[in-house]
Amino acid sequence: MKEFTNETLDTGSLPKYEEVPLNSLSQKYWNVMLINIFIFLLIVGIGITAVLIFNADIRAYLYIILGIYVVFALLMITLYRASLKKRGFAVREKDIMYTSGIIALSTTVVPFSRIQHIALDEGLFSRIYGLGELRIFTAGGSSGSLHIPGIEIEKAKSIKELLMKQINEAD
Repeated sequence: MKEFTNETLDTGSLPKYEEVPLNSLSQKYWNVMLINIFIFLLIVGIGITAVLIFNADIRAYLYIILGIYVVFALLMITLYRASLKKRGFAVREKDIMYTSGIIALSTTVVPFSRIQHIALDEGLFSRIYGLGELRIFTAGGSSGSLHIPGIEIEKAKSIKELLMKQINEAD
């Protein structure tokens, strides 16, 4: 019978995921993000206009509301642009990794052995720009799932095929 051991690992000698070179998302994804931001801001603007039309008391604050709306729109565009530059992914020998975030950086590493299903989605605006979103579902449920948007569709298809091959070989 084999003797049980549980030795402590030297964490300093482990490979650092922060040093992995990441593939950037397509620059065309910025256009998709801008369209989505514009639609959101349009809906908010229509709502503000409706409130101003139907509530005479609030009209006195028109310039303050308009100023807040413009600052909000500029802040939203700036933050989304900065977030696009921080997003990236890498497909390695045994796993796939995705990093995102501006203030709070989030890195998700999914081993191929945990992948149960892979989907490739193309939204309306993404399809116009030839982009797709890889959705990788794991055995851990929604907490372990990975969504990588803004990948050129041909590249996304080849990554999906590679991942499918890897998980089929593991079975």
